[in-house]
Amino acid sequence: MTEPMDATARLRAKAGRDPDFRARLLANPKQAIEEELGLKLAEGHTVHVHEETDTAAHLVIPPKDKLSAEEREEARTGATSLEFLTKTMHDPAPPRREPAPVSVSARARKASPDALAEAARAGIQRGLEFLESTLDENGAWHCIRFNLARPEVPRHFERPPFVSALCALALESCDEARARTICAATREYLGQTMEHPGFWRYYLHLPQDLDSTALCGMVLRSHPWIALERNVPRILANRDEDGRFTTWVLAPDEPDVVASFRIEADPVVNANVVAYLGDRPETEDCQRWLETLIMEDDVEGRSKWYPGTVTVYYACTRAMVRAQPALAKLRPLLADRILGLRDAQGDYGDVLHTAQAVSALHNIGSLGRIDTRRTVDMLLATQQEDGSWPELLAFGDQALKWGAVGQIGHGSESVSSAFCIEALAHLERALRA
Repeated sequence: MTEPMDATARLRAKAGRDPDFRARLLANPKQAIEEELGLKLAEGHTVHVHEETDTAAHLVIPPKDKLSAEEREEARTGATSLEFLTKTMHDPAPPRREPAPVSVSARARKASPDALAEAARAGIQRGLEFLESTLDENGAWHCIRFNLARPEVPRHFERPPFVSALCALALESCDEARARTICAATREYLGQTMEHPGFWRYYLHLPQDLDSTALCGMVLRSHPWIALERNVPRILANRDEDGRFTTWVLAPDEPDVVASFRIEADPVVNANVVAYLGDRPETEDCQRWLETLIMEDDVEGRSKWYPGTVTVYYACTRAMVRAQPALAKLRPLLADRILGLRDAQGDYGDVLHTAQAVSALHNIGSLGRIDTRRTVDMLLATQQEDGSWPELLAFGDQALKWGAVGQIGHGSESVSSAFCIEALAHLERALRA
């Protein structure tokens, strides 16, 4: 287990014992911090370092709330109101476009690896062109909220920061210039929606949550609040008695509006928090819990927020990559578990879960255990004329186990496309290797 970073404490401690570093920190804070922590802080941010003395003390107060007092009070008191929920909806979304029947061609058997890699790259480019056309002027990705049990309930677009972070993290695997431009725009949007000292919420009328915060924090690593771990103490305080991270972060005076659907200790949420916080003593209990679920094959149905076992495995492998050596003992077992979920054709039920399985296998170094040629062909066969992939349920309660609230599902062609581009990027590199 590695030592916790605790960036702010580390900087303070070094300034106390190293006069040269202290001088550099006072003279050029940003440069000194970047050199010490080995990172690049975001442009457009200024870092101030103040030296207290026996006769001078400094008090740092948080920035002004981005919401007015009236807006914040309305969010607090109107959280369970259908009228208030309606206010969070964006423009009505069009009907779901039914995907065309999939017909995998013989190209996978006949084409050379280089030719298939070129076809994958062309598919990636078409997908990125589609994504560029869907981002709003603020750099936000859109998702669609729909009711799985009551299709007569109108579908609505929504643009919570969670969705933008979820998709940008997938797109970070792509080396194309378009992907980098999209991710840069997404980082701007996440910076605009962040709340001090580095938290996010899905909807205004819901509390801050660790799933949104972990994903957004991973994308916005270079923001000073994130780099200096300003939000870490509060995240660590949001654990249950078993050391697992709970989803919702309630302020002391905040109504517990999530009590009716508060199924805590979600495995995907915990994997995302490990990926964000890294491999440190404070995440050890959480890691052991995830390891036990996977080793005992007790993953199915454990997540309230994400449908499908593949998604749990995908999140765990992402944590393995980003928080090494976290969860490393699971590497061989996870490969077997993921491969064991395949159907007779070698797929995972739909193209979204197939794409996540591909990326998960890449993360643990087992991509060579699948038929990469056929998988590329399948992903390209499901790509639609405009470059997108079909809208599928990406998160929400597919089984409707959790009552009325759990009947809400979320997904969009943009979300599906981000994961399919991620998978194709990994497959393209594998074919060229």
